[in-house]
Amino acid sequence: MTDPAPTAPPPSSSSLPSGAPRRPDWRFCWSHPAHAIALGFGSGLSRIAPGTAGTLWAWVAFLVLQRWLPESAIGWVILVSLPVGWWACTRAARDLGVADPGAVVWDEVVAFWIVLWLVTPAGLWLQFVAFVLFRVFDAAKPGPVGWADALCKPAPGTTPNWPRAGFGIVFDDLVAAFCTLLVMALLRAW
Repeated sequence: MTDPAPTAPPPSSSSLPSGAPRRPDWRFCWSHPAHAIALGFGSGLSRIAPGTAGTLWAWVAFLVLQRWLPESAIGWVILVSLPVGWWACTRAARDLGVADPGAVVWDEVVAFWIVLWLVTPAGLWLQFVAFVLFRVFDAAKPGPVGWADALCKPAPGTTPNWPRAGFGIVFDDLVAAFCTLLVMALLRAW
């Protein structure tokens, strides 16, 4: 009698072929620091509107940061979060095998932090308006946001240039943040 053939362990995220996308879960989220950051510490795992869940997480996190840090320190947190987010989004997207996975929400987090930081001091009502505007620009991708979104996307059927794809994940949300701030400035001026 022969021993049964050993079964291979499931592939790790880094050994997945580029053509085999992976569905993110809690195990994936906590398997690497970049995954946890990119998935907004789990907020991107929401089955319904992960981008909105990530933006809500960003809002709550910003309110916490405001209680503990001066405004200038929040600016430094945002500044550091941009390159860290680019790295984390790139790593998570590559490990998931998708150029811009919906579960990757750090782009929403850091972009919305920029919006909130620049409209401060703002009451909850103005923050809510900023939230709605940002979600509309990020989800609908009108004009410049759509251009920014398409700029770094790989052609269908090609292997992504992962650093460029990671930058693209973040870039369109930065443009959405700019558009949000522009509309809010116009509303204030009006």
